[in-house]
Amino acid sequence: MCAMTSSTRDQTAAEAQPPGGPDQGPLPNTVVVPADEDPVAEAGSELIGGPPGRRALLGVSWWVPARFLALTTVLTYCLGLVQKLPCYNSGWFFGATSQYTHACYSDIPHLYTARGLAVGLHPYLDQIPSPSPDMKFLEYPVLTGLFMQIAGWLTPTTGAIQDRERWFWMVNAGMLLICVVVTVIALTRTHRRRPWDALLFALAPALALNATINWDLLAVALTAVAMAYWSGRRPVWAGVFIGLATAAKLYPVLLLGPLLVLCWRAGRWRDFGRALGAAVAAWLVVDLPIMIASFDGWKTFYTFSQSRKEDFGSFWMILMQDRNESLPTLNTWIAVLLVASCLAIGWLALSAPRRPRFAQLVFLVVAAFVLTNKVYSPQYVLWLVPLAVLARPRWRDFLIWQACEVLYFLGIWSYLAYIGDSKQHGIGQDWYHFAIMLHMIGTLYLVAVVVRDILRPDRDPVRWDGSDDPSGGVLDFAPDVFVLGTARRLREEESYAGLGPVEPAGEHDAVVDWLAPERPLSEPQDAVPEGGAAQA
Repeated sequence: MCAMTSSTRDQTAAEAQPPGGPDQGPLPNTVVVPADEDPVAEAGSELIGGPPGRRALLGVSWWVPARFLALTTVLTYCLGLVQKLPCYNSGWFFGATSQYTHACYSDIPHLYTARGLAVGLHPYLDQIPSPSPDMKFLEYPVLTGLFMQIAGWLTPTTGAIQDRERWFWMVNAGMLLICVVVTVIALTRTHRRRPWDALLFALAPALALNATINWDLLAVALTAVAMAYWSGRRPVWAGVFIGLATAAKLYPVLLLGPLLVLCWRAGRWRDFGRALGAAVAAWLVVDLPIMIASFDGWKTFYTFSQSRKEDFGSFWMILMQDRNESLPTLNTWIAVLLVASCLAIGWLALSAPRRPRFAQLVFLVVAAFVLTNKVYSPQYVLWLVPLAVLARPRWRDFLIWQACEVLYFLGIWSYLAYIGDSKQHGIGQDWYHFAIMLHMIGTLYLVAVVVRDILRPDRDPVRWDGSDDPSGGVLDFAPDVFVLGTARRLREEESYAGLGPVEPAGEHDAVVDWLAPERPLSEPQDAVPEGGAAQA
């Protein structure tokens, strides 16, 4: 398959319209080139000769986007492995704070011994070597525990314990690399006309720095595959992978909330029911055997999460340290804030002038979960990176957010070095609180931009060319059935517009135009669509 670029600036309006009419969106066999519509991407492309021309052939060689992006992701991932070398050589084993001063800490080698994998214990069935009243078994969801167990089986059982911990980390690094490649390929399949947006994920600094801290990339990959299947109008398989992802980490279950409100608005209840049923079934297939074999071991993840106090990276830790006491009703406060945030997002989904994109709502819900949670480990940013790529594929906003996350990454390790060493090398409590606030401000900035795109779809970089919801699957170009608030008022005004006198066109009419997804879209104000599509 080959592709040619075509400059939307040089096309006339008639040429830009799809052959089937404006209600069908853009040509399905065109590929958006970020360097032609994103000023930052255009400037960055000068390193390799500038944006492709109108007659450039894309995809005619072996280097199709998916393969190029997979290789780029592997290179970024390997840079992250190099960054961990000081700890691999000595930092994990010698010196109280060496792994913090070099910012190369990882849970993986430490938990190999601490959770009994080094002595052949089985997760959930056997108690960990040093149990506590709050945690007697492995504190991870079942699929993550299975991932750890497989890595333990692949690790040599002889030799010095330090060498075995290094092996365990390397085995996990290899398995997590597969998860990274799966994620980037899934992103290219979710927005099929925008595969190059996945370069944001492939080059994300947070990916290099946080990939091997913990096992979060397993859930990230399964979530990305679920969204790709939903985009491909396969709700059952999407549900299966949502269930599997939830069996690896809790946050993927939040995808069902956006699906619920969007399918409610579009009247696609059967598709939502299929996804929900498949998710529950897949989760039970993984979790039920462990629940039967050792219910106490299975529930440790949930009981530990509930009993956990304010911890690193959260706004609650700032409050706790400033007040010098814990908040006894912390779980209640978190539940109230998270429910309130989800209700606000649900209202936005049902009342926005035009139905939001699936990826936008998923990003908002997961961001709300991250911001209100009692802990924010550095690797949690990996949950949001693929969602941010789909929700707001713009380099400027993405890099602003990533800069805040990198500063937080450096801040937490510097703070741990400060409190763990009598010499106090690092930053103190006030500067660490500042790093937490930077992380929160960066995330809130991206949330604000996504909300603006929902309220002003003409600013959405995905929709400027006539697209509706590329990640929406059955929701893409589906008419609304149930709306509330502003959407209902505007729809009623549009329905009765023909019964009254004709009014001059104005700003109000521009808002009404966004009600119907089948209407052609104008270019966004912050986009520069120079040669923005490559036609297959």
